[in-house]
Amino acid sequence: MSAITPRVPQPSAPQQPTVRHIKATIALACLGVFVSYLPVVGVSVALPVIQQALDTSTTELQWITDAFILPTAALLLTCGMIGDLYGRKKTWLAGMVVFCLGCLVCLTAGTVVQVCVGQVLTGIGTAALLPSTLALISNVCPDHHKRARAIALWTAFLGLGLTLGPLFNGVIVEHLSWRWIFLPALVAGLITAVVGAFLLTESRAQRERHLDIPGQVLAAVAITALVYGVIEGGSTGWGSAQTVIAFVVAAIALPAFALVELRSASPMLDMRLFRSSAFSGAAIVMALTLFAQVGLVFALSEYFGLVHHASTWDIGIRLLALNGFTVVLGPLVGRLMNRTSPQLLLVTGLVIGGIGALCVNLFHATTGTGEAALVIGVLGIGIALAMAPITTIAIGSLPHRLAGTGGAANSALRQIGSALGPAVFGVILTNRTLDTLPGHLAQSGLAAADQGAVHGMVSSVGIQAGAFLHLKTPEATGRALSAYGASFTDALHTCALVGGIGMLLAAVIALALIGLRPRAARSIDAPAESAKDSAAVTAVPDAS
Repeated sequence: MSAITPRVPQPSAPQQPTVRHIKATIALACLGVFVSYLPVVGVSVALPVIQQALDTSTTELQWITDAFILPTAALLLTCGMIGDLYGRKKTWLAGMVVFCLGCLVCLTAGTVVQVCVGQVLTGIGTAALLPSTLALISNVCPDHHKRARAIALWTAFLGLGLTLGPLFNGVIVEHLSWRWIFLPALVAGLITAVVGAFLLTESRAQRERHLDIPGQVLAAVAITALVYGVIEGGSTGWGSAQTVIAFVVAAIALPAFALVELRSASPMLDMRLFRSSAFSGAAIVMALTLFAQVGLVFALSEYFGLVHHASTWDIGIRLLALNGFTVVLGPLVGRLMNRTSPQLLLVTGLVIGGIGALCVNLFHATTGTGEAALVIGVLGIGIALAMAPITTIAIGSLPHRLAGTGGAANSALRQIGSALGPAVFGVILTNRTLDTLPGHLAQSGLAAADQGAVHGMVSSVGIQAGAFLHLKTPEATGRALSAYGASFTDALHTCALVGGIGMLLAAVIALALIGLRPRAARSIDAPAESAKDSAAVTAVPDAS
């Protein structure tokens, strides 16, 4: 399958950027990632309100989240290549415009379908923003230490978006319709796009590249089929026809994608990059960490909303420490990466985060805000220590001319983990709650008829229905709600166990593939298949 070769303007000789230009580029790159991540957790904490307003099921709630994440993950690599090909500024601006259009669609939504369409558009915009922001930073910061500080700041702004989104949305849903939660991102995106149009300068990869259509199609099919299979498996059963077909399609598309990329003269994802142990380790660790982080945000948002009956504002406050420490500790982490090794910080953060996730098993149906904040804070500190080093190690293991593709690959794995997190944890919450509910109902002292009515309602309507149970007497209602709360908390414990083990496993992988100290860089070039291929594929230093 041949690649399509567009006519691309030849890049002019690179000019030395001024200090003002460097600062403006870094600031706009940080604003871009901030805007794109405002709705991520912000929408998650508003899911209980959206569920009541639109009468959605658990599966539909998962699709509201994954409608954003799936196109982001599927298109990141292609958008990174487009940025290298046509210009990072153009890609950044296009991504911001599409993102704002998606927010506008959600702002006027009256159905779950329209919300999902809007989320798809914001996901497409984010797919263009993430790799272009990292490529813009790498282009103006060739020095390793300056780039590490800039990436730490970029990570802090990512965390700021994740932190402020729930707080903005909490205030909005308390006083206005849930639809207005998309307004802050829309306004911030429009302002940032106007400023960026004037201040950003164009940059491209200094080598010939081509669009990889076969690779893009296979990547999108594989990622979508995998996440669809996980979500539908929990909803319709793991043996259902659509679930089995989805997993079969994913199992075929993934190796086909790798084969196509290995044979392509201009691959969307150069598979030889994975010969760098630093790049490979960072890629796996990124996916596992985001799987645990976003999955736990989804599970904890549901727990606080359905078991504690917390408002969207209260949920945002309780989850503040989870992403807030990324903002607070961002500058410190940037300085520490220059004084010690990013590898050591990464492993330390993963271990702390894994312990924090496992400590969620201490939660019960009536856990106080202070105890919850302490545990979530431990998890947040671990994530804050790990996120910037992961990105720094991944980007630092690549030559500057592969910044767009490398940043896209790094962000793609981030989004794949983010997509699988809510999908897997949503399945765990549903199945585990339904499995343990009969036992807790039997222990509650409810009459057998009431037990059957409660279990039947939760099974048929969805686990969200358990939070709004009303039986004949207040005493019976209280017992039913206590049993439901205990069952949901059991499901949360299983999610915490999966998330904690995932982060600790990521720490082991980081030790094995990356190590604790930098090693001397080494070339991993394979013999080029042609002169053209030799020019396209460069040596990748192993920053592990």
